[in-house]
Amino acid sequence: MHSLEALDIAVFRFINGDLANPVLDVLMPFVSGNAFFFPLLALAAFAVLWKGGVRGLVFLLMLAAVIAIGDGWLCKEIKQAVGRERPFLALPDVRCLIGRGGSPSLPSNHAANWFAATTVAFLYYRRSLWLMLPLALMVAFSRVYNGVHYPGDVLAGAVLGSGYAIATVWLLNSIWQAVGRRWFPLCWESFPSVLAPNPRPPSEADDEPQFAPRARPGAAPAPAPAARHVSLDEHWLRLGYLVIALLLLARLCYLASGVIQLSEDESYQWLWSKHLALSYYSKPPLIAYTQFLGTSLWGDNEFGVRFFSPIIAAILSVITIRFFARELNARAGFFLLLIVTATPMLAVGSVLMTVDPLSVLFWTAAMLSGWRAVRSEPSAALGPWLWTGLWMGLGFLSKYTQLFQLLCWLVFFCLHAPARKHFRRPGLYLALLVNVLLASPVLIWNHQHGWITYYSVADNAGAGHPWTPTLSFFLEFIGAETGLLNPVFFVATVWASVSFWRRQRRNPLFLYFFSMGAPLFLAYLLLSFHSRIFPNWIAPSILPLFCLMTAYWDARLRLGMGESIKRWLALGLVLGFVVVLLAHNTDWVAKFTGGHRLPIGLDPLRRVLGWSETARIAGDRRNDLLAEGKPVFIIADHYGLAGEISFYLPEAKAAVKEQPMVYYQSSSFPRNQFYFWPSYTNRPGENAIFVHELDRVDPKPIPAPDLLQKEFQSVTELGVHEVLYRGQIVRRLQVFACRTLKTH
Repeated sequence: MHSLEALDIAVFRFINGDLANPVLDVLMPFVSGNAFFFPLLALAAFAVLWKGGVRGLVFLLMLAAVIAIGDGWLCKEIKQAVGRERPFLALPDVRCLIGRGGSPSLPSNHAANWFAATTVAFLYYRRSLWLMLPLALMVAFSRVYNGVHYPGDVLAGAVLGSGYAIATVWLLNSIWQAVGRRWFPLCWESFPSVLAPNPRPPSEADDEPQFAPRARPGAAPAPAPAARHVSLDEHWLRLGYLVIALLLLARLCYLASGVIQLSEDESYQWLWSKHLALSYYSKPPLIAYTQFLGTSLWGDNEFGVRFFSPIIAAILSVITIRFFARELNARAGFFLLLIVTATPMLAVGSVLMTVDPLSVLFWTAAMLSGWRAVRSEPSAALGPWLWTGLWMGLGFLSKYTQLFQLLCWLVFFCLHAPARKHFRRPGLYLALLVNVLLASPVLIWNHQHGWITYYSVADNAGAGHPWTPTLSFFLEFIGAETGLLNPVFFVATVWASVSFWRRQRRNPLFLYFFSMGAPLFLAYLLLSFHSRIFPNWIAPSILPLFCLMTAYWDARLRLGMGESIKRWLALGLVLGFVVVLLAHNTDWVAKFTGGHRLPIGLDPLRRVLGWSETARIAGDRRNDLLAEGKPVFIIADHYGLAGEISFYLPEAKAAVKEQPMVYYQSSSFPRNQFYFWPSYTNRPGENAIFVHELDRVDPKPIPAPDLLQKEFQSVTELGVHEVLYRGQIVRRLQVFACRTLKTH
């Protein structure tokens, strides 16, 4: 091993030092990484998809799977296990021409990725070797020349990349041959091997995948195994299940990766899960119990807090596609699944664990069971009505928006006369009774606390505030919903909601979808002329309206508008998937723009970045004050900031169930849930750190709050601290040292 290491270093010195010249000094950094790579990669993928058809699509999926496994997991694990230092850290006088990577050296990810891609391309397009192999060799050489890898690193990466590429393709092909025949026989008959998804004529045999089965000379062609009969609807349904499973796995892996941190609402509601109650100041209790269950399973970490969000998204997808398969057709349900996945607002709800995923789940479940109830004869509708009452009650325990579903039912009964027969049977009233019984914990808690939630919700809605006619909130609302619901799908939904009145108003299912979504959306639309409306407030109405949109355009598709509908659908899906992928990790924007990052003010992830650094700053200032010999706690000026520091400051997280270390500033009346928990006023004589987040647009420091100066003997400003992410300022914190809490 010593001899091999000496040889590796000698070859490195030769390439990095002896071969140095001005031409390669310019060329090799460009080969190793440049601003044109990702745009060219996107164009190449588009060309392969455009010209290659099914074969090109399968090739790209295989390539994505191989790179994800190798670059996203295997190479990282081997790097950490081997722990070899980079040459510029281990050797003197190394010429390092590019940025110094922080990960270990063996193997080279660049070499592994390029040789894996070369291998997969060779399996599908033999002639690609003439282009891909020289490029892979150049990239591998550039890593050594640039001083960031040893020759052994790139050799190991090349062998490893080729190996796991072959293994992954072989494994996926074996799975397809084992599962495809049984579950997707129609597709399996077209291409029984994913290595030959689009067979070529004999004249192009030299371009066939290398693993494609070949018949022996003179042997009769093997008969294709007969596939059992499966309906086309069942095929679409199974394909939907496969997509749902893959999305669930991808979302759980994304959460485990730690790319983003908790939002303020998530960390605040995590605190609720440590103080379980019948209800809370501004929200019902189910979010606290959900986070309690998630963190009990996985621990007090981001994955535990968010675990149930992708689970809820998967459940929603399953019940919706099954409903479409039963009431319309599974193909429409499958494309509804894709539309939902390509809608930014709904994609956010499949990752963040706030009250909205729960609210949308139970609203939709009540809608689907309610359809069975209204379509059943009154004598047979008791069970569906009880299920509907249960889902609506759980929805109320998730978010108070659920009350709007009662309005939706009233609208439907007014518009659809045949459904009014249920007024003469007990099912509808039993559903209301179940709903009220499930709402009782919230009612009891509010009765005990002076109906504080009513005043909180009314204040958020702007009740009691004078109305000054303005279009600013309305335009802001329309603009936000257009972007977050995907412009193509938003327009298609509005069009369908208006047009179905002229063509299919008598269709009870279309009318039902409209009634379950439009009243909530229109109510907030009208309220936007009075108050600012947050985009997520209409979240429960999205799926019913998207169901209407999908059903309407599916009916138009069957009437001969196929080409135009398919083009717009493709545009919406491509646009949506690009936005959703970039919104999951906006660092990818820099890769496509030559290192130019989104301005932090435009970054949709700004609210879930930099919180661990925020907590570290607060913790460091606390440690400085601890040197004076007195206990020190932390006061935050916002409930979200208090939640984030509690979660990301280790000593605060450890103490959250006992005597808390982080508080919201005291108040004489309820402003949030902290009012109902023990206050810091019972810690006289102790010191504190007060943390105030400055306005991002106008970060002017403020004087210490008057109440704070009355509570402590002295309050001293400790300056403004910047929280950075990738070199950009995420937020600014103004910190004060508060000494000796007075006795109250």
